[in-house]
Amino acid sequence: MSKVELTIIGCGDAFANGARMHTCFYIKASHCGLLLDCGASAVPGLKKYGVDSNDIDTIVISHFHGDHFGGIPFLLLEESLRQREKPLTIISPPTGRERITQLLNLLYPSSDVLGRLNLLFKTFIPGGMLQADHLEVCAFPVVHTEEAFPHGLRIGIGGKIISYSGDTEWTPVLIELARDADLFICECNFYDSAIKGHMNYMTLRAYDKQLTYKQILLTHFGAEMLQNLDQVRHACAEDGLKIVL
Repeated sequence: MSKVELTIIGCGDAFANGARMHTCFYIKASHCGLLLDCGASAVPGLKKYGVDSNDIDTIVISHFHGDHFGGIPFLLLEESLRQREKPLTIISPPTGRERITQLLNLLYPSSDVLGRLNLLFKTFIPGGMLQADHLEVCAFPVVHTEEAFPHGLRIGIGGKIISYSGDTEWTPVLIELARDADLFICECNFYDSAIKGHMNYMTLRAYDKQLTYKQILLTHFGAEMLQNLDQVRHACAEDGLKIVL
């Protein structure tokens, strides 16, 4: 069993409250490096925390909101300019290739980025297991903006399980998602406000005994959550934090 290290590139919400970068986690094992989400500010974050893009083999996208996948066009553009030859796999809900192509065409017309890279697009199937690049991905539909195809993810890598809620309000799906996970990364956008499509900390506390994770990390904080961190009893994400599993 190899060491698995997670570096938080960004753990902020869509509005970068607390000056935190958009969601992006870099996970490194002996045979694979992956990005779990790649928000709009991911490229400067990767440079800030010293992640070599050539060490990224796979990008896994939880859902199609800009603070979770909007950094991919910038990452791909730079990789094409430096003439990357190493394959890169992008795993996403359905329509991933189409949406990324549309973004590239809007942001950098006529750039032909996709044609210059060795890219493999894969689509995960809810409830099924997808294998790629020394890892396994299981996807679970969660409760967020339906048009963004929101999913929670269980990723098996280096003999460890990292579970990630994606963006969601409370749903019983999280019980299965977190089951025996070595690390459960759970969004907690609000402290006690009940906002459709997002978790709040008081709700998480109410259901916490049903979640059988080994370790939890709260992320995606909005202004309300940041103002109440002194009341939070769970581990909280910070940009640049490293966790070894």
